[in-house]
Amino acid sequence: MRVGLVIYGGLEHPSGGFLYDRMLVETLRQAGDEVDVISLPWQTYGRCMAHNFDPGIRARLCEWKGDVLLQDELVHPSLFLLNRALRRALAVPLVSIVHHLASSERRGGFLGGAERFAERAYLRSVDGFVFNGEVTRRAVQELSGATCAGIVASPAGDRLGCAMTDAEAAARAADAPPLRVLFVGSLIPRKGLLTLLQALALSERGEWRLTVVGSRTVDPAHARQVDRFVKERGLQDLVWLKDHLDDGQLAEEFRAHHVLAVPSAYEGFGIVYLEAMGFGVVPIGTTSGGAGEVIEDGRSGFLVAPGDPKALADVIRKLGADRNLLGSCARAARQRFRRFPGWGPRMTEVRAWLHCFVEQAVN
Repeated sequence: MRVGLVIYGGLEHPSGGFLYDRMLVETLRQAGDEVDVISLPWQTYGRCMAHNFDPGIRARLCEWKGDVLLQDELVHPSLFLLNRALRRALAVPLVSIVHHLASSERRGGFLGGAERFAERAYLRSVDGFVFNGEVTRRAVQELSGATCAGIVASPAGDRLGCAMTDAEAAARAADAPPLRVLFVGSLIPRKGLLTLLQALALSERGEWRLTVVGSRTVDPAHARQVDRFVKERGLQDLVWLKDHLDDGQLAEEFRAHHVLAVPSAYEGFGIVYLEAMGFGVVPIGTTSGGAGEVIEDGRSGFLVAPGDPKALADVIRKLGADRNLLGSCARAARQRFRRFPGWGPRMTEVRAWLHCFVEQAVN
């Protein structure tokens, strides 16, 4: 089978959605399928909408030859109108891989309205879907207003190799203060780093240390805002800011920390929570989006309302003060991690569904 995949930029981007796409491409190729990665320029939302009328982009996509065209849902502004021409020109199924909807972030004003309009039109222009979770599937069905054919295939958390044992995680939980907190994610407003910093600033200085791992280039203005907060609150000796790390370095950060706190305003799933749980790191996410599909609140981790630094501070303070609770949550996190299939089985499942979907379309 020959597969096309339309994305912005390249597969090497560090976000969870691109990781999912990358794992699927690797599985397809290893199984003998041919995969063409078709890259579109990643620009502002308005410029991406103009791609629908770009003759060069239209020609490149309409001239592609294959059996099924996958599209990362992130590219919806570039294709919400163009997909009509692709359906006529290619006569192959169009399948969207949905990690989370832009409209799920509930932006208001003109941009929010434009996003919802374009995203709804895009969802109605494709034939099938690969969803990263039930929350995402329900969001797509609600926005599109139609029953959506597809497969729900949650991400995996085993890409970092051998994780910690239960005994190692329990021993780490018994460490003397401070509580070592980790944030992993791009420095963008949605990920909630400022909320985390506000929460930590409510706690005593000797109770915690924070390591931030994430790209500063996606939203430089927000990264500068983070820097200002750290400096103005005098937290420079408590907060370590690191850029994107390779897999081995990230695994070492998980090994070194007690808690992962990523209080996102919205997550379609949250691969990083699951990866952390493999190392017995207790995750803290929010009640918005798909984090609840990974984290069992109060058992294998905690969920707080997004944008609520006091609630987040209370959870962090409780974990730091009660090391028995920290240890039991670390064990439960490891147990939860083991109940999720690995990347290999999960992406093989998606590949099998794609082959069936294409065969049904042909027949």
